[in-house]
Amino acid sequence: MTHLQKLRVASILKWVSLNFYENHLRSSTTPFQPIGSFSNAQSPRLYRTKRASEDKDSENVDKPSTGNEKNAGQISSSIKKEAQAALLDYLHGTRGVQFMDAENMSKNSPHFLDKLLKQVDSEKEILMKKNNEKEIGREISRFLRYHPINEFEPFFESLGLKPSEYFPLLPRSLMFLTDDQLLVHNYTVLCHYGIARNKIGKIYKEATEVFQYDFEVLLSKLKAYEKLGLSQPTLIKFFVASPYLLIGDVNVEFVKALENLKSIGFETNWIEGNLSADSSYNWSQMLEVLRLFSEMGCSNEHLGELIGQHPYILFEGSGGNTISLIGLLLKFGSTKSQLCSMFLQFPPIPVVKFVSNLRQCILFLNEIEMKVSEIGKIVHSHPLLLGSISLKKANSLLNTLKTGKTRLCRYIQENPQELKNWVLGKRVDPFPGSGENRISKTQKTKFLLDIGFVDNSNKMKKALRGKGGELQERFDCIVKAGLSQEDVCEMIKIWNS
Repeated sequence: MTHLQKLRVASILKWVSLNFYENHLRSSTTPFQPIGSFSNAQSPRLYRTKRASEDKDSENVDKPSTGNEKNAGQISSSIKKEAQAALLDYLHGTRGVQFMDAENMSKNSPHFLDKLLKQVDSEKEILMKKNNEKEIGREISRFLRYHPINEFEPFFESLGLKPSEYFPLLPRSLMFLTDDQLLVHNYTVLCHYGIARNKIGKIYKEATEVFQYDFEVLLSKLKAYEKLGLSQPTLIKFFVASPYLLIGDVNVEFVKALENLKSIGFETNWIEGNLSADSSYNWSQMLEVLRLFSEMGCSNEHLGELIGQHPYILFEGSGGNTISLIGLLLKFGSTKSQLCSMFLQFPPIPVVKFVSNLRQCILFLNEIEMKVSEIGKIVHSHPLLLGSISLKKANSLLNTLKTGKTRLCRYIQENPQELKNWVLGKRVDPFPGSGENRISKTQKTKFLLDIGFVDNSNKMKKALRGKGGELQERFDCIVKAGLSQEDVCEMIKIWNS
């Protein structure tokens, strides 16, 4: 394989590892933002200080206290309850936070509470004392009286966000919740609508601008979606799964996607049942998937059957993995009708696993130096096979089969279905000897018998390495150098004794 050919295969593999939808098919942008963690998370702090303090390394910020920290592991549940009660009293009684919100903040911000306990204990060292529950409660109350906290930290944590997620979202110049009336108002609107508090953090992270809407704006948007005929519990599921739906007017792609799914036999409750609150969904992209299947000639009946059996084709990654797979196979020459036929026979595995298997097979064929044109033929002819199997590594398989790359390439081209017998976890037997090997063995046996070895003896089995023809050539070369045949035969016997 030439360097250019290898580069060509490498470029194909690099291409398929990217999101094909983003680079090739996407016709318009949406406000969708995928969930992601922040690589530079900061340690929790109790006070609002200058931004420079946030640059400290804190890769363990989301982890609970460990035994390596002072007094860690000695905080009992009774102490935590007293600390929660003290924080609740401060937030509700002193700061005027609504009781339900203050209770949620005090009970569902463990990282912040842990930090608060350490801060208090560093001054009073009371965690080591026995029967210290009441004392710790009093000390926290006294501490909070003279050390105001950044209320946004326990607030965001109580909404389901980790410290590493909410630190970049903290207001720069505010400490108290009452300083951001729009945030509190829109949060309250979502609570009253029925959205669980620990799910509101996801909405804040992915659609922050929703919490800066003027009074009554958010409520009007919720009512606008209700006019679509969707129930409130259903809308709650959609808003948590796709927070960006609350940005701007009623999302047109969302409405079209629901209409398309309904036209092929799927009611709203089925769609709702396939959504995960822990994932985010891009309805514009899912609409693109439905459009692609329509362009491939998939009838509504076939498309309904396909998505009904394999809902992850549409909902996994909002169909992004499916679009990547379609793009890859189009690159290898598949027609739209062939793609439709392939999907109708799709195996019961996630699309992301299918794409990974297919990519590994292409890498395998490249590693055994199969020609690019031959790789293309196999991918084009057997996509379902390649996507359904997890092949062993090339080097491991070559050693197990006891064969070379050239012979293996030829064998795969002639017997592509044999690939399914070389998957991870399955025993593989070596290839039978080739015709060349049998000829070489016959020549070697004849040579050893001619120089005096006994047929099938142990010495004969251990004698010399090399092909039969080569051994005879070496023997003749030594004789021509001046030694007699008898002397050379004796030398060989002594060498192998």
